[in-house]
Amino acid sequence: MSETGTIIKNGIWDNNVIFVQLLGMCPLLGVSTNAINGIGMGLATTFVLVGSNIVVSWIRNFIPNDIRIPAYVIVIASFVTMIDLLMNAFFIDLHHVLGIFIPLIVVNCAILGRAEAFACKNNALASAFDGLATGLGFTLALVILGSVRELLGSGKWFDMDVMGTSYHPAIGFILPPGAFIVLGFILMTVRWFNLKRAKQQVSA
Repeated sequence: MSETGTIIKNGIWDNNVIFVQLLGMCPLLGVSTNAINGIGMGLATTFVLVGSNIVVSWIRNFIPNDIRIPAYVIVIASFVTMIDLLMNAFFIDLHHVLGIFIPLIVVNCAILGRAEAFACKNNALASAFDGLATGLGFTLALVILGSVRELLGSGKWFDMDVMGTSYHPAIGFILPPGAFIVLGFILMTVRWFNLKRAKQQVSA
Protein backbone atom coordinates (compact mmCIF):
# COMPACT_ATOMS: atom_id res chain seq x y z
CA MET A 1 0.00 0.00 0.00
CA SER A 2 1.25 3.51 -0.83
CA GLU A 3 2.13 6.03 1.84
CA THR A 4 -0.99 8.07 1.03
CA GLY A 5 -3.16 4.96 1.20
CA THR A 6 -1.69 4.08 4.59
CA ILE A 7 -2.38 7.60 5.90
CA ILE A 8 -5.99 7.47 4.73
CA LYS A 9 -6.54 3.95 6.10
CA ASN A 10 -5.07 4.90 9.47
CA GLY A 11 -7.12 8.08 9.76
CA ILE A 12 -10.44 6.59 8.78
CA TRP A 13 -10.21 3.25 10.55
CA ASP A 14 -6.99 1.77 11.96
CA ASN A 15 -6.16 4.81 14.10
CA ASN A 16 -9.64 6.37 14.21
CA VAL A 17 -9.71 9.22 16.72
CA ILE A 18 -12.93 7.91 18.29
CA PHE A 19 -12.90 4.14 17.85
CA VAL A 20 -9.22 3.70 18.70
CA GLN A 21 -7.87 6.83 20.41
CA LEU A 22 -11.09 7.87 22.21
CA LEU A 23 -10.42 11.56 21.54
CA GLY A 24 -12.93 14.34 20.84
CA MET A 25 -15.64 12.83 23.03
CA CYS A 26 -17.27 16.14 23.96
CA PRO A 27 -18.74 16.96 20.52
CA LEU A 28 -19.29 13.27 19.78
CA LEU A 29 -21.61 12.82 22.74
CA GLY A 30 -23.04 16.34 22.67
CA VAL A 31 -24.31 16.69 19.12
CA SER A 32 -24.82 13.13 17.90
CA THR A 33 -28.57 13.05 18.52
CA ASN A 34 -29.14 12.41 14.81
CA ALA A 35 -27.20 11.67 11.63
CA ILE A 36 -27.54 15.18 10.15
CA ASN A 37 -25.91 16.78 13.19
CA GLY A 38 -23.14 14.20 12.95
CA ILE A 39 -22.40 15.07 9.33
CA GLY A 40 -22.46 18.80 10.05
CA MET A 41 -20.07 18.62 13.00
CA GLY A 42 -17.88 16.05 11.26
CA LEU A 43 -17.43 18.10 8.09
CA ALA A 44 -16.78 21.27 10.10
CA THR A 45 -14.08 19.45 12.05
CA THR A 46 -12.64 18.01 8.83
CA PHE A 47 -12.34 21.52 7.37
CA VAL A 48 -10.42 22.65 10.44
CA LEU A 49 -8.22 19.55 10.44
CA VAL A 50 -7.19 19.91 6.80
CA GLY A 51 -6.60 23.65 7.01
CA SER A 52 -4.68 23.62 10.28
CA ASN A 53 -2.56 20.63 9.25
CA ILE A 54 -1.50 22.36 6.05
CA VAL A 55 -0.61 25.63 7.78
CA VAL A 56 1.23 23.90 10.63
CA SER A 57 3.24 21.94 8.06
CA TRP A 58 4.14 25.18 6.27
CA ILE A 59 5.26 27.07 9.38
CA ARG A 60 6.77 24.19 11.37
CA ASN A 61 10.35 25.23 10.66
CA PHE A 62 9.77 28.85 11.70
CA ILE A 63 8.13 28.30 15.10
CA PRO A 64 10.38 28.06 18.18
CA ASN A 65 9.83 24.76 19.94
CA ASP A 66 8.87 26.47 23.21
CA ILE A 67 5.81 28.18 21.72
CA ARG A 68 4.70 25.60 19.18
CA ILE A 69 1.52 24.57 21.06
CA PRO A 70 0.19 28.16 21.46
CA ALA A 71 1.01 28.75 17.78
CA TYR A 72 -0.94 25.64 16.78
CA VAL A 73 -3.91 26.74 18.88
CA ILE A 74 -3.95 30.14 17.13
CA VAL A 75 -3.90 28.44 13.72
CA ILE A 76 -6.72 26.08 14.73
CA ALA A 77 -8.76 28.95 16.20
CA SER A 78 -8.45 30.86 12.92
CA PHE A 79 -9.96 28.00 10.94
CA VAL A 80 -12.67 27.45 13.55
CA THR A 81 -13.64 31.11 13.21
CA MET A 82 -13.86 30.69 9.44
CA ILE A 83 -16.12 27.64 9.61
CA ASP A 84 -18.23 29.23 12.35
CA LEU A 85 -18.89 32.31 10.18
CA LEU A 86 -19.50 30.22 7.04
CA MET A 87 -22.02 27.98 8.79
CA ASN A 88 -23.74 30.99 10.33
CA ALA A 89 -24.05 32.50 6.85
CA PHE A 90 -25.07 29.47 4.78
CA PHE A 91 -26.32 26.80 7.21
CA ILE A 92 -28.05 28.88 9.85
CA ASP A 93 -30.36 26.14 11.19
CA LEU A 94 -27.52 23.65 11.62
CA HIS A 95 -25.38 26.38 13.14
CA HIS A 96 -28.05 27.03 15.78
CA VAL A 97 -28.35 23.33 16.57
CA LEU A 98 -24.62 22.76 16.95
CA GLY A 99 -24.28 25.96 18.95
CA ILE A 100 -21.33 26.15 21.34
CA PHE A 101 -19.83 22.93 20.01
CA ILE A 102 -18.54 24.73 16.90
CA PRO A 103 -16.28 27.14 18.85
CA LEU A 104 -15.26 24.21 21.05
CA ILE A 105 -13.59 22.63 18.02
CA VAL A 106 -10.63 24.84 19.01
CA VAL A 107 -9.97 22.65 22.06
CA ASN A 108 -10.71 19.34 20.34
CA CYS A 109 -7.66 17.32 21.33
CA ALA A 110 -7.90 15.27 18.13
CA ILE A 111 -7.05 18.36 16.05
CA LEU A 112 -4.17 19.53 18.23
CA GLY A 113 -2.97 15.93 18.41
CA ARG A 114 -2.69 15.64 14.61
CA ALA A 115 -0.84 18.95 14.42
CA GLU A 116 1.64 17.80 17.05
CA ALA A 117 1.96 14.16 15.99
CA PHE A 118 1.89 14.48 12.19
CA ALA A 119 1.68 17.94 10.59
CA CYS A 120 4.74 19.34 12.35
CA LYS A 121 6.84 16.45 11.00
CA ASN A 122 5.57 16.03 7.43
CA ASN A 123 5.05 18.02 4.23
CA ALA A 124 1.86 19.91 3.42
CA LEU A 125 0.41 17.32 1.02
CA ALA A 126 0.80 14.41 3.43
CA SER A 127 -0.55 16.59 6.24
CA ALA A 128 -3.59 17.50 4.15
CA PHE A 129 -4.34 13.81 3.52
CA ASP A 130 -3.87 13.07 7.21
CA GLY A 131 -6.28 15.85 8.17
CA LEU A 132 -8.82 14.69 5.59
CA ALA A 133 -8.63 11.05 6.66
CA THR A 134 -8.79 11.89 10.36
CA GLY A 135 -11.76 14.17 9.75
CA LEU A 136 -13.59 11.56 7.70
CA GLY A 137 -12.94 8.99 10.44
CA PHE A 138 -14.35 11.41 13.00
CA THR A 139 -17.36 12.07 10.75
CA LEU A 140 -17.92 8.33 10.33
CA ALA A 141 -18.04 7.86 14.09
CA LEU A 142 -20.44 10.79 14.51
CA VAL A 143 -22.77 9.55 11.78
CA ILE A 144 -22.83 5.98 13.10
CA LEU A 145 -23.55 7.10 16.65
CA GLY A 146 -26.09 9.71 15.49
CA SER A 147 -27.84 7.20 13.22
CA VAL A 148 -28.25 4.60 15.95
CA ARG A 149 -29.49 7.15 18.48
CA GLU A 150 -31.89 8.67 15.96
CA LEU A 151 -33.28 5.28 14.94
CA LEU A 152 -33.77 4.04 18.48
CA GLY A 153 -34.82 7.36 19.96
CA SER A 154 -37.24 8.58 17.31
CA GLY A 155 -37.66 5.83 14.73
CA LYS A 156 -36.24 8.13 12.05
CA TRP A 157 -33.07 8.38 9.99
CA PHE A 158 -32.07 11.66 8.37
CA ASP A 159 -35.53 12.87 9.49
CA MET A 160 -37.23 10.13 7.45
CA ASP A 161 -39.65 7.82 9.27
CA VAL A 162 -38.14 4.36 8.73
CA MET A 163 -39.45 2.37 11.72
CA GLY A 164 -43.15 2.79 11.01
CA THR A 165 -46.04 4.02 13.14
CA SER A 166 -46.06 0.86 15.27
CA TYR A 167 -42.59 1.61 16.65
CA HIS A 168 -42.46 3.07 20.15
CA PRO A 169 -39.33 5.28 20.35
CA ALA A 170 -36.98 4.83 23.26
CA ILE A 171 -36.57 8.52 24.08
CA GLY A 172 -33.71 7.78 26.46
CA PHE A 173 -31.35 7.19 23.54
CA ILE A 174 -31.70 10.84 22.53
CA LEU A 175 -30.62 11.92 26.03
CA PRO A 176 -26.95 12.03 27.16
CA PRO A 177 -27.03 8.65 28.99
CA GLY A 178 -28.21 7.05 25.75
CA ALA A 179 -25.11 8.38 23.98
CA PHE A 180 -22.82 6.58 26.43
CA ILE A 181 -24.76 3.33 26.11
CA VAL A 182 -24.77 3.37 22.31
CA LEU A 183 -21.10 4.40 22.14
CA GLY A 184 -20.18 1.53 24.44
CA PHE A 185 -21.85 -1.03 22.17
CA ILE A 186 -20.31 0.54 19.06
CA LEU A 187 -16.81 0.44 20.59
CA MET A 188 -17.37 -3.17 21.64
CA THR A 189 -18.40 -4.09 18.08
CA VAL A 190 -15.44 -2.26 16.51
CA ARG A 191 -12.96 -3.89 18.89
CA TRP A 192 -14.46 -7.32 18.22
CA PHE A 193 -14.23 -6.78 14.47
CA ASN A 194 -10.62 -5.58 14.66
CA LEU A 195 -9.57 -8.51 16.86
CA LYS A 196 -11.26 -10.97 14.51
CA ARG A 197 -9.55 -9.39 11.50
CA ALA A 198 -6.17 -9.47 13.25
CA LYS A 199 -6.57 -13.18 14.04
CA GLN A 200 -7.47 -13.91 10.43
CA GLN A 201 -4.39 -12.05 9.21
CA VAL A 202 -2.15 -13.98 11.61
CA SER A 203 -3.62 -17.34 10.62
CA ALA A 204 -3.26 -16.46 6.93
